[in-house]
Amino acid sequence: MDFLQPVIDGFGVVLMPSNLLYCLLGVVIGMLIGVLPGLGPAATIAILLPLTYGIEPVTAIIMLAGIFYGAQYGGTITSVLLRLPGEASSVVTVFDGYQLARKGKAGTALGIAAIGSFIGGTVAIIGLTFLAPLVASFALDFGPPEYAALALVGILLVATISNGAKIKALIAAAFGLLLATVGRDIFTGAERFTFGNLSLADGIDFVPVAMGLFGVGEILYNLEERHRAAQAPATVANVWPSKKDLKQSAGAIGRGSVLGFFLGILPGGGATISSLAAYAVEKKRAKNPERFGKGAVEGVAGPETANNAAATSSFIPLLTLGIPANATMAIIFGALLIQGVTPGPQLMVDNPDLFWGVVNSMYIGNILLLIMSIPLVGLFVRILRVRAAILAPITALITLLGAYTIRNSMFDVLLVVLFGAVGYLMKKFGFEPGPLVLAFVLGALLESSLRRSLLVLDGDVAGFMGRPISATLLVVFVLVAVWPMVKSVMDRRKNSQTAPLIKSKENA
Repeated sequence: MDFLQPVIDGFGVVLMPSNLLYCLLGVVIGMLIGVLPGLGPAATIAILLPLTYGIEPVTAIIMLAGIFYGAQYGGTITSVLLRLPGEASSVVTVFDGYQLARKGKAGTALGIAAIGSFIGGTVAIIGLTFLAPLVASFALDFGPPEYAALALVGILLVATISNGAKIKALIAAAFGLLLATVGRDIFTGAERFTFGNLSLADGIDFVPVAMGLFGVGEILYNLEERHRAAQAPATVANVWPSKKDLKQSAGAIGRGSVLGFFLGILPGGGATISSLAAYAVEKKRAKNPERFGKGAVEGVAGPETANNAAATSSFIPLLTLGIPANATMAIIFGALLIQGVTPGPQLMVDNPDLFWGVVNSMYIGNILLLIMSIPLVGLFVRILRVRAAILAPITALITLLGAYTIRNSMFDVLLVVLFGAVGYLMKKFGFEPGPLVLAFVLGALLESSLRRSLLVLDGDVAGFMGRPISATLLVVFVLVAVWPMVKSVMDRRKNSQTAPLIKSKENA
């Protein structure tokens, strides 16, 4: 019962009228953002960061969490109705969801997605409730060497597992680490890369970086991408799936819940990779895999369940270890720091109301999403008709005003514009901003932990291997770093062995 008491107290926190209101606000904003192709939860949370200054920490994080998991379902609507994923994690839903809509079963696709999202999210919350305390108690043994090794592994995993070219992700992560060194040295007080500018003496603030890369940068890029003919949304008829559809998708929902939960915990995993993996699993297991891409209901159920489960489970490394698993978690990490709350193993002890309030708010948020998702489809279809040329300037203005109000500093506004240009160019040339932001957030933790470790170990780097946890993490780091090279060599050998066989068959 001692374990359950804080959980019960957490429901008391989330059921306060103000927290319920912000939970509702978060999931509604999340669904709206998911419907608008391209903007995404990371950009929205970055833009709304200034609003969290005047809100209680638990209330602010409840709202931001609602935006994150609410956006996962919103992206489904455009994937099914317009063949246009509103969120990256809904890309694979396009394959079968749009085909179902063309057959007049758009309502079925959206209904299955809503049910799968609810089940996947709920399973992940239950897993979060029981697993997070275990991870936090284990992490209490972490010292500077362990945190240095963990930050190093986190940065590498995000850079190597993220979508797109691995070399570009590594370059972006390296740039993020470089940005983290700007400002006064925390040990000597010497200024680094400030170029005599007093505004940079305390380092580059996280908020302008996030608002620029994910706010202004995404707006500019999406304005360019959406200069094409608008499509008419498909008609939505009956939104409740038949018994046959529910039976057919039951296994996919179960597998998606488990797969999404575990992949969401991994740094660099998250909702997008989980949905891709779930789709691949369902297609491989199917007796008739040729149905996929032509309107298979499992092709909607599996990915939509997995991305919601992953969105929830990605809070485990953030809240228990202080390590953000993806770009959105990095921005929520920044929001916690702004509120004076440090995520990590002590969070459950020092701020149990915040920890369990946020976790339990997800139960309420998932129920709200299930209730609202179907009735609001008509409203979302109307929003899709609003031109990007109208929405983009309004969003950009709100972003710049928000950046200014944080510290009443025009320098912050200039930083937002600068990083907005950087974010646009990164997207233009195939660089994802996620690894940059994650490396920027983890860079400070890596540097401080590494230098404290060297002081504790009297400069002996081998001392890292004398501690079981840090040694294990460093072995994982080496394996992750070396594996792509080993795989490349193995593929080349395999190709060189099969090439003569193919030639001999052709000659025969």
